[in-house]
Amino acid sequence: MLKKMTMMLAVSAAAMLATTHAGMAQTKLKWAHVYETSEPFHTASVWAAQEIGKRTNGRYTVDVYPASQLGKEADINQGLSLGSVDIIISGSSFAAKSFAPIGVTYYPYTFRDSDHLLAYTKSDIFKELAKGYEDKSGHHIVAVTYYGVRQTSSNKPIKSCADLKGLKMRVPDVPAYLAMPRACGANTAPIAFAEVYLALQNGTVEAQENPLTTIEAKKFYEVQKHIVLTGHIVDHLNTVVAGALWKKLSDEDKKIFTDVAQEAAAKATAEIKQNEAKLVAFFKEKGLTVTEVDKNEFRDIVLKNVPFETFGYRKVDWERIQDVK
Repeated sequence: MLKKMTMMLAVSAAAMLATTHAGMAQTKLKWAHVYETSEPFHTASVWAAQEIGKRTNGRYTVDVYPASQLGKEADINQGLSLGSVDIIISGSSFAAKSFAPIGVTYYPYTFRDSDHLLAYTKSDIFKELAKGYEDKSGHHIVAVTYYGVRQTSSNKPIKSCADLKGLKMRVPDVPAYLAMPRACGANTAPIAFAEVYLALQNGTVEAQENPLTTIEAKKFYEVQKHIVLTGHIVDHLNTVVAGALWKKLSDEDKKIFTDVAQEAAAKATAEIKQNEAKLVAFFKEKGLTVTEVDKNEFRDIVLKNVPFETFGYRKVDWERIQDVK
């Protein structure tokens, strides 16, 4: 009888162990973003997904869904709370919908350049804003990726803020993106991104703003005459882990997920910086005029005309970011 009970307990324990291992091996996660498969954000995400699998010995498998396969950016942000996605890459303008102050990084002329942005991600002010977002949303930011500096392209020469007055300009319908063009007097139009090329071609709008890498990728340079280095926003993306997943992770796994996400962000950032550095020469070769402007003039006009409170940002946060070295 004792022998039989011992055997039954052994079988039961083995079954439980097998079930546990099977369960662990079948922990599948969804990583979503809205970018194309050719972009560094996707290739770095795929690398991260594979690396998480390796470093957790297959306990977690991550499938990456690019190009809005799981919904637009607003959808995947909501998906973190709904449980339809586990990890996303998304801009701080969406994080700001849960915690407005974190969006201060989109206020024009917050960052001097990409190095200033990356220094910010290691600063106390970033930790405080990220914690504010986590406290409000429940979700955890594990990494930040450089996206590029937003510049202006136009069919009219622009040498100062005043030259934007009355200019028909496509700008995304995001308050912080609208701040600089409107402060300078542009007539902004929120044309869908997929329709921008045609709108520039047929004259519906005369100008638009985006990082140089986007201007090149979407071939806007074919229907524009001028690249104007307004450098009004140093754009970036957050890698965000859903709160439900983050709470389940052991401290060891939290470190793995964080390390991998930050390594992936560094890979994408390096590639974007390298691509961006080549593009001024590329646009000149294509016959466009590339113009440097006095960014201090643009910044001073924005600061004078666009209150931080308009967006729910805190001026003290912006000022502290200016001091980050």
